[in-house]
Amino acid sequence: MQKKSAKKQKQLLCYSSAFAMTALCIAIVTYLSVFHQNPASAESYPIQGFDVSHHQGEIDWKKISPQQYQFVYLKATEGGDFKDTKFQDYWLEARENGMRVGAYHFFRLCRDGTIQAQNFINTVPNKANALPPVMDLEYDSNCINNTTKDKLLKEIRVMHNQLQKHYGKQPIFYTSKSFYNIVLTGEFKSTPIWIREYKESPDLKDKRPWTFWQKTSQGSIQGITKAVDLNVFHGNEEEWRKFLEKNRL
Repeated sequence: MQKKSAKKQKQLLCYSSAFAMTALCIAIVTYLSVFHQNPASAESYPIQGFDVSHHQGEIDWKKISPQQYQFVYLKATEGGDFKDTKFQDYWLEARENGMRVGAYHFFRLCRDGTIQAQNFINTVPNKANALPPVMDLEYDSNCINNTTKDKLLKEIRVMHNQLQKHYGKQPIFYTSKSFYNIVLTGEFKSTPIWIREYKESPDLKDKRPWTFWQKTSQGSIQGITKAVDLNVFHGNEEEWRKFLEKNRL
């Protein structure tokens, strides 16, 4: 139904426009095509996963298949002192269910990197069979105007390096295209990138390869009553196996 509706919209826009409006019409048609067709397709990536926090509430982990979802990331901490109230329960229950589990930290742009790293380290167990730690890097409207790019990169690097030293694994950056383009382009070249992108391809402008892609925030998984973020790994099963071996899993 949506595709037919979009087609009619495009015809009305174009056929009723005068010659002087042709350029505008083409632009609008292009936008409608992208919006309705949503070219971001994750079907070609066989390694599926999801991420959760306390917002998902109670989870029946026994209903979630480790064969269908090969990885899960749990929110552990935020800033210098916040600890997710569901992290410990999720961590134990997901691992008992045979899931490959990792933890992520929501990075506060105006907080000291060392303090944030310590918050995460104090919360997340150092397990050889855990996935690499993730730093969630997003704009924080409360403090973005009170810092500089250099200061921000300095604190990100401090936490990145401390996590790598403690866990013995290369951390991963979760971010949006806009944050990546403005802050991270050309930086941390060996750090895997996890892109949040719901409408377009996750590919980055500078052609840097991405490792994980959060394709939607409205996923549905048996055992989780609320909407959940769904993700894919950029690679086939053999490449996933190599990724796990590299991270001692």
